[in-house]
Amino acid sequence: MEGLPRTHESDVIQFVVLAIEGGAKVLGVEPTEFVNRLEKQNLIEKRLLEGYEMLHTQSKEYVADDIAETLVNWENDL
Repeated sequence: MEGLPRTHESDVIQFVVLAIEGGAKVLGVEPTEFVNRLEKQNLIEKRLLEGYEMLHTQSKEYVADDIAETLVNWENDL
């Protein structure tokens, strides 16, 4: 059985999931808590989706560190 065809949308979704998992790990929190915190700051849209074209070319570690740092800064209004 073959999987679904690869599309730009599926690539973006996969990127967002990996970024969330990595960012949660960096901060030592559960992914669901991390998602809730990202949603409060609108960072899934503002950072991950709008920044996809630049961020998806970076390493997983870079993206995880970037989204975790961005979240903490936004929560602290920096």
